[in-house]
Amino acid sequence: MRKIQSILFLKCPRCREGSLLVGHPYQVRNLNKVNESCSVCQLNFKIETGFFYGSMYVSYGLGVALSITVYIFLSLLGMVDKPLNIFFIICGTLIALMPYINALSKVIWAGLFLKYDPNSLKKNL
Repeated sequence: MRKIQSILFLKCPRCREGSLLVGHPYQVRNLNKVNESCSVCQLNFKIETGFFYGSMYVSYGLGVALSITVYIFLSLLGMVDKPLNIFFIICGTLIALMPYINALSKVIWAGLFLKYDPNSLKKNL
């Protein structure tokens, strides 16, 4: 549960406490900018140039999963009679959640390569 919570709240994959992003995903000024390092465990997030480009694959998967979820939800409500309405509802949902999906994909991508270390907090005290 702690891992899912740290992913959803966009935390550092190693200590699960520091923030991965500079600001909130919907903050236009710092739109999905990644911190240089974790403020808690000092993990360097800038592993190599273009590291977070791989998060686009995760973002695509999250977008497809969200689209399918919205479609299933609409079909349960009996609103699948007009394909154009479904298209606009799914597109609107994706546009509204795009900053969070992009931020979430960066956390998931970093979590694939940077492993959790419960001792990382003790090292920096």
